[in-house]
Amino acid sequence: MEETTVQHKAGFVNIIGNPNVGKSTLMNAFVGERLSIITSKAQTTRHRILGIVNGDNFQMLLSDTPGIIKPAYELQSNMMDFVKSAFEDADVLLYIVELGEKELKDEAFFNKIKASKIPVLLLLNKIDKGNEVLLKEALEHWGEKVPNAEIFAISALQNFGVAEVFTRIIELLPDSPPFYPKDQLTDKPERFFVNETIREKILIHYKKEIPYSVEIDTEEFFEDEDIIRIRAVIMVERDSQKGIIIGHKGEAIKRVGIEARKDLEKFFGKQIHLETYVKVNKNWRSDVRQLRRFGYNNKG
Repeated sequence: MEETTVQHKAGFVNIIGNPNVGKSTLMNAFVGERLSIITSKAQTTRHRILGIVNGDNFQMLLSDTPGIIKPAYELQSNMMDFVKSAFEDADVLLYIVELGEKELKDEAFFNKIKASKIPVLLLLNKIDKGNEVLLKEALEHWGEKVPNAEIFAISALQNFGVAEVFTRIIELLPDSPPFYPKDQLTDKPERFFVNETIREKILIHYKKEIPYSVEIDTEEFFEDEDIIRIRAVIMVERDSQKGIIIGHKGEAIKRVGIEARKDLEKFFGKQIHLETYVKVNKNWRSDVRQLRRFGYNNKG
């Protein structure tokens, strides 16, 4: 009896949209791990984060990108380079909008989506926050605005409509062997997730400009059989910000450390010993060399 070879699909699925529309929430719903920072603040994702979803006959390579903005400084310019590159290697494009939203913040990106030769799935997210009238209006609006897209109404947070989108993506993936080992979850190193976890806690607990002036640098990551020892530096741009991060009698930074440690223990499945320090690194957001060191500058 002849053996039948099982057809395998694999491809890159890139997620784009305005800040804070639910891109990271959707990606985490697909991947099943908290790969991308999810908070209520805009501009939480600064890099393209690759999440890998494996099945017996498919491998979906999900890329979550920063929200689309008009850049105000060098860091934001580099963030937008990650978004531009999302058009270059995608097999399927997921364009997420939220109920009530009418346009993308950058017209050039919008025109790229409309002219896309690859399949575009327009996901109308957060439909749990509206009613049937708003939903009907939104479906008509986006149907006219992006006629080349298939439209799905979803709630990524409530996991409504997500399975249908997932099934459709698999149908659209090209026939291909897997790009990564089947047990791999992401292309990012462990230190990246330490940095992102600490940064998430700062986004939650500090206001105004503070979270956006912060970068985390994990200087040490030593893994033993039953414990991981981590030393991370929280970098700020000014001395006044250092004082705010540390807080009265060190209470603020202590809270960040405790919460980050708990999340990291869940993520790595091991006991974590986490030390955090605060350092002033003036104008790092505008320094091309430093941005490259932190993995933002992908221009070479």
